[in-house]
Amino acid sequence: MSNKKKRRNCRHGLQGITLCISTALVLILLGMVVFSVLTAQNLSAYVKENLTVSMILSEDMNNSEALQLSKDIAKRKYVSKVDFISKEQVLKEQTAAMGTDPSEFIGANPFVSSLELRLRAGYANTDSLRWIVKDLKKNKKVTDITYPQDLMDSVNDNLRKINLVLLVLAVLLTCVSFSLINNTVKLGVYARRFNIHTMKLVGASWGFIRRPFLRKAMTIGLIAAVIANAVLAAGIYLLYTYEPGVIAVITWQVMSITGASVFLFGILITLLCAYFSVNKFLKMKAGDLYKI
Repeated sequence: MSNKKKRRNCRHGLQGITLCISTALVLILLGMVVFSVLTAQNLSAYVKENLTVSMILSEDMNNSEALQLSKDIAKRKYVSKVDFISKEQVLKEQTAAMGTDPSEFIGANPFVSSLELRLRAGYANTDSLRWIVKDLKKNKKVTDITYPQDLMDSVNDNLRKINLVLLVLAVLLTCVSFSLINNTVKLGVYARRFNIHTMKLVGASWGFIRRPFLRKAMTIGLIAAVIANAVLAAGIYLLYTYEPGVIAVITWQVMSITGASVFLFGILITLLCAYFSVNKFLKMKAGDLYKI
């Protein structure tokens, strides 16, 4: 009798380990999709906010006026950052690049000052730029405004496609994850279907019968989520050691939301699957248990 109990406990233990590993693998995939979606959004904002809009100022605007203008523009809702590039600075850079000072031949500094604007991500698109350019050109000492129109359109178009693909992938993988975890949990409940029927015969309520299965499912979900988060954290760390620059788009917020999502999916999906699986066997008659 003791040997039978040990074998049964060993079998249930192996089932629990298998359930944890299977669920963890699915949660890793689900966590990778959540991580990819959030990272893509941050990458989109990062790329957009690093596109530069150049304001060319007139020759008669002195540095103090240009600095005051940059302060005024920095207060506008669509501006993230403003850099003032004086004509003296441009002359110095061009002299270093060409190896000769052009002002010595011309007799004066041929360059003009400019302001380089970085827009907030929400305004870095073609429609917003049309009215932003009109707004900036209201100042008569702004002679021209340039920005990489083709690059901006290309970036927005590519990021839109990437976000759409990731969204579709997230929906599909969520459905697949639910199906895989459901089948895994159902196998564990299936192995104890006769125990469920026995408890029904002795008058146990459905809630009483479900409770241990739900507790076990919640425990498996938690353990699987911890394993999945550990694997994802290790992957992120390896990515950071290989390319430290990714920290600009892989923020603590992204990692926190990804980790919380894995825990939420792990607990919620396993609980729901266990609930529906137990209910299925609770509704079945004794004869039907032998036919499945």
